Amino acid sequence: MSEADARPRERPRDRFGRPLPWGSISEIALEDYASLSLEENRALGVAHFNAGRFFQAHEAWEESWRKAEGTDDEEFFKGLAQLGAAYTHYARGNAHGARVLLERALERIGSHDSPRGGMDIADALATFEQQRALFALAESGTPLAAIAPPTL
Repeated sequence: MSEADARPRERPRDRFGRPLPWGSISEIALEDYASLSLEENRALGVAHFNAGRFFQAHEAWEESWRKAEGTDDEEFFKGLAQLGAAYTHYARGNAHGARVLLERALERIGSHDSPRGGMDIADALATFEQQRALFALAESGTPLAAIAPPTL
């Protein structure tokens, strides 16, 4: 067996989802998203997001997006994946990445009727817009504010 064959399938990650060197102990648990259905990943993404596990939410919704390819839900799940990525960047202290990804997410998510995919996101959109503005302020030198993303 080669060294590459002995490696785990998933790269170890720090608590913010950043890759760690091979052989490190992963600080977060990741499900086998590819083995789950679109609906299971959607629900898992919501649960992770609501618990503040934004990287895991991003990963679950990214797999939902892959499974929804070519359907009306593809853009919606792309937006949700970007939402998870935006708050991952916020947790890492990256205001620019958080703002850019949140803007992209809002463009995609906001263009869909609510509720969609079992989620009523209409109420959350106003909070996301306010937080996008806070991320933009932080880009201009204002300290990145502590926020509480809405639950989905």
